[in-house]
Amino acid sequence: GGMENMSQAPHIIRGARWGLALGQGKLEDSLWEGLTDSYNNMPMAITAENLARQYEISREASDEFALRSQHNAVRAAKDGYFAQEIAPVEVAGRKGPVVVDADEGPRPDTSAEKLAKLPARFKRDGVVTAGNASGITDGAAAVVLTSEEQAKRDGLEPLGRLIAWSAVGVDPDIMGIGPAFAIPQALQRAELDLNRMDVVEINEAFAPQVLACVDELDIDQNRLNPNGGAISLGHPLGASGARLAYTTLHELRRAGKKFGVASACIGGGQGIAAVLEAL
Repeated sequence: GGMENMSQAPHIIRGARWGLALGQGKLEDSLWEGLTDSYNNMPMAITAENLARQYEISREASDEFALRSQHNAVRAAKDGYFAQEIAPVEVAGRKGPVVVDADEGPRPDTSAEKLAKLPARFKRDGVVTAGNASGITDGAAAVVLTSEEQAKRDGLEPLGRLIAWSAVGVDPDIMGIGPAFAIPQALQRAELDLNRMDVVEINEAFAPQVLACVDELDIDQNRLNPNGGAISLGHPLGASGARLAYTTLHELRRAGKKFGVASACIGGGQGIAAVLEAL
């Protein structure tokens, strides 16, 4: 598992430890280190813009996908689907302890009209906006991974089985396409095909990035991110991988299904995928 505290990422002045001989130091937002490719110094959103251009994905299609993510997450939360996934956390509030037991990301009032009014943030004629990109959020996720033999010895009832996994390298300029190549490789190792997957989870870093993967893989969107994704729930970078696997297994068990695949793109030019079986 992992965690990310994006809301408290510090501002830094490089070289200030030993003093600044002349002039003032430049204050930098350290959060951008995780949102900028270290190889080509390209913001992650621009890699999504590159995919939008390459796969001819429109602003309207991106906003439509974002709206779907919001609607699915709001419905799932209302129906209690996330209750088993979320561990309540008690935090200190101004008027006493506050229990946080629900994600703050889903926006029930999201509409196509509101999304259409948001400006493109990274490119004048671009498609990526604050509404169709993953949210800046805090979060943590963890899973316990063990062997079948150890689980039996410890009397544990596993949620599922990790059948196979894969990590691939792709061009950093279009890093978001990574899942489209990691998923087939993981499925090949599992000796299964995409049509056998009851649930397909692709991390929603950006709407055009997911839509490019959908186009490359020819995925039936009825099986894709059925309860929303990072656009609606948020994308705390270090926590999202475990969250995706956990969400996939819970949805398979809830729906009485068997196989699923969870995947994500990775800044720097990678894709990762895991094929899972609910037990």
